[in-house]
Amino acid sequence: MIDPSRPQNFSSDGIIAPLRFRTYRRVWLASLLANLGILMQSVGAAWAMTQMTSSADQVALVQTALMLPIMLIAMPAGAIADMHDRRIVALVALSIELCGAVALTIVEWSGFTTPTLLLVLCFVMGSGMALRAPAWQSSVSEQVPPATLPAAVALNGISYNIARSFGPAIGGIVVATAGAVAAFALNAWFYLPLLVALFLWKRVAEPSRLPREQLSRAIVSGVRYITNSPSIKIVLTRTFLTGMIGGSISALMPLIARDLLHGGAQTYGVILGAFGLGAVVGALFIGEVRKRMNGEAAVRACALSMGGAIAAVALSDNPTMTAAALLLAGAVWTMALTLFNIGVQLSAPRWVAGRSLAAYQAAISGGIAIGSWGWGRLTDSAGVEVALLASSTLMLLSPLLGLWLRMPPISASDQDAESLADPEVRLALTARSGPLVVEIEYRVSQENARAFHDVMQDVQLLRQRNGAYGWSIARDIADPELWTERYHCPTWLDYLRQRNRSTQSDRALDRRAAAFHVGPDPVRVRRMLERPFGSVRWKEDVPDRTASEILPDNPKR
Repeated sequence: MIDPSRPQNFSSDGIIAPLRFRTYRRVWLASLLANLGILMQSVGAAWAMTQMTSSADQVALVQTALMLPIMLIAMPAGAIADMHDRRIVALVALSIELCGAVALTIVEWSGFTTPTLLLVLCFVMGSGMALRAPAWQSSVSEQVPPATLPAAVALNGISYNIARSFGPAIGGIVVATAGAVAAFALNAWFYLPLLVALFLWKRVAEPSRLPREQLSRAIVSGVRYITNSPSIKIVLTRTFLTGMIGGSISALMPLIARDLLHGGAQTYGVILGAFGLGAVVGALFIGEVRKRMNGEAAVRACALSMGGAIAAVALSDNPTMTAAALLLAGAVWTMALTLFNIGVQLSAPRWVAGRSLAAYQAAISGGIAIGSWGWGRLTDSAGVEVALLASSTLMLLSPLLGLWLRMPPISASDQDAESLADPEVRLALTARSGPLVVEIEYRVSQENARAFHDVMQDVQLLRQRNGAYGWSIARDIADPELWTERYHCPTWLDYLRQRNRSTQSDRALDRRAAAFHVGPDPVRVRRMLERPFGSVRWKEDVPDRTASEILPDNPKR
């Protein structure tokens, strides 16, 4: 955790500010090595597959085996990151990746590699990567202060793009001089610094006084929070559509080198490096862009620039001009994705940060995967140039999405609010007692009725994303000033969680609603245990499990 007593004498918008914090600096440098190793290993795996089979489909499956786990386990991985110590989760995930890398090295060195075994081990490493990503990304806010979080997110993008710029080239040299087994071995070695960096991180855990959720319930909680959070839904939708439209560049890069530039592997390496270099430049300038533009304006500028760059690539037959266009495309592509990533991180409270970032990963991966398939089909029927021009057109039109799905303001992260004391309880309750019905009575003057009703629509989303269901607001027909908010929680334990998931802005919204209340008496809250038919013990000899369950330990209000 960040030491608040430490002097904060740095520029919050400076891109290097997060590197002044030792834990983040260690992990970032080690992550750079790990990213280099992963990309070198990808080159080695693809080359090893070409030596075993002439099937293009099986060669392409290497990348699929590495990326498919992100789609399959993104949300469970995010839930695990939120339920457990994120440092431990990242260490376990890295151990899985390391085991896969070591096994692949041994199998290749022994000469026992088969196409199926290669794909299985790549899938194992991809699963470790998918498990590690939400834990690592959501833990960044614990390593740097909130003011430097956007810079830290940008630096993470720089780490990957530096690796993407040089990793394939280094991997190609290693494979050419020492074989695929050398690339696999280096990848295994490059995991070790990150394991050490995470081991040295003295994370200060803040355990909840409530039992953790089951994995299935945690996934449901994450999905429910996202679906009831307008800002996160907007960011994820824009992320998915941007990935689907802009994924044409990465999907068609080999064909750009072969069909438009009439080059070979060297040309492909040059333009791939240009895109990666542009990505690094874009990440370096993200702080300046955020200072000069709001989120929506920045995303629109990136989309328009990306559309122009894709059109230039489509119409160019000169490698230098194509490389220049890809330099711009890489820069604005990284800026846009970083803005989306920051938007998700700053919109989600800590208890659901891992699941929100997992949803972001699924959105960008799914968008690129679907888009790549679509652009590939279009290329087969109409050619590379037509596919790129279609992508360019859609990208140039994408800023119109802002008319309906405007990017939420990107500001400092919303802080978690202090835990509330448990309400007064005189009925013996267990953790599974429920459903619980909550009624909150407000007395609102009639001239403020419409304004109060509007505020309560936001309160509805607040309650629902934190765990409530069946929300309603009713007005007494005999006493028009009396309003009753009503909602359910599945169990007593779910209600306690719902009370303590609020952020400071959530509590501020509660105060806004309560400010409409008039009269000498305070807002009245009733908490009732719903008793459906058959739920009460009618016979004394029926065992009661209350004594073995969790009872309220702080009955104060």
